[in-house]
Amino acid sequence: MEATGETRPDLDSRERIERFVDLFYQRLLSDEQLAPIFVDVAAIDLSVHLPHIKDYWCKLLLGEKGYSRHTMNIHRQLHGRRALQPADFDRWLYFFVATVDANFAGPHAERAKQVATAIAANMRRSLPEQSPGGLDC
Repeated sequence: MEATGETRPDLDSRERIERFVDLFYQRLLSDEQLAPIFVDVAAIDLSVHLPHIKDYWCKLLLGEKGYSRHTMNIHRQLHGRRALQPADFDRWLYFFVATVDANFAGPHAERAKQVATAIAANMRRSLPEQSPGGLDC
């Protein structure tokens, strides 16, 4: 359910960030382009994965200390199994921003979009380009 203009809360509490992550992953996991990356390639267990993602965003937006994994290494391993393409990052970012804009508003929501944009750009730059056959160029 999307929030309306004046009633959209900010991403300024763990509860709201957790709600955002749940809404965001509903969109990702129903998308024909991105769902196979999460389900088939990464084979994520949502009961394990979502708490990590919630901790990650609480760390970035609220300064909580609950997340200590190295996200780049995790994505490098995934990239080795199935090359992540620029279009994957673009679509991920599109869903991220759309989910924030539809449900949240305020300084933390704006910060989340800025951070997500930087994360997507960093991932695109940092992961090696691969040929269509999956071999490094």
